Amino acid sequence: MTDEHGDQQPGRPARPKRRTFTKAYKARILAAYDALPEGSPERGALLRAEKLYHSHIEHWRKQRDEGTLAATSGKPARSPEAEELARLKAENKKLKAEAAKLEAGNAKLAGELDKTRTALDIAGKAFALLQDISSSADSDEN
Repeated sequence: MTDEHGDQQPGRPARPKRRTFTKAYKARILAAYDALPEGSPERGALLRAEKLYHSHIEHWRKQRDEGTLAATSGKPARSPEAEELARLKAENKKLKAEAAKLEAGNAKLAGELDKTRTALDIAGKAFALLQDISSSADSDEN
């Protein structure tokens, strides 16, 4: 920690500096990561070797898709149509993931509804049985 003059206080460790990455490095790592099969352990090994997190990849992909990463990656600038296509593909992928999540939730709720219907059916039959027993007990007393 530093004092009011910016000098290092004794006994306090210096704050570590944040790592910075060049656009070329980001593009190279993204290309290497994307070249590996999805879900493969090699992807994790690459991240560990470079001391990166998956959030780095996600952030850099977003930069690439927005066109802010490609400027120094050696790739030619994309046409507006290509940029729109990339944006639409990313949006489509996001919507498909959201739809899959909603379908899974819907299936779960349908299962819970079936359980509830079964429980209500059993409760109704139990009530009818108790009514039948009660009415037969009343007729036995007379």
